[in-house]
Amino acid sequence: MTKEQLASVLEIASANLGSDGWSKLPEGRTLTLYVAHEGVQLLVPRVESLAVQGDLVKARTAKQEIFVVALADLFAASTDASDAPTRRAGFI
Repeated sequence: MTKEQLASVLEIASANLGSDGWSKLPEGRTLTLYVAHEGVQLLVPRVESLAVQGDLVKARTAKQEIFVVALADLFAASTDASDAPTRRAGFI
């Protein structure tokens, strides 16, 4: 993925660039990143913020995990928005 493509993904997801260099997604919206290197795939779900430093992408998840991947290995991203409350198992 190129920096322009990633910028487009962040624009579609309505991410805002903070003073700390991290692009934070709005409350309730997350990204899933699809990464592959030499035939090995990695899925990074529930990303809440991203930071790009040169050819590296840092992704912070809802669990505050931080993944660092090469921008060249990132090949797709999808965005989720939960406007409706999620349904829990059990009786209402």
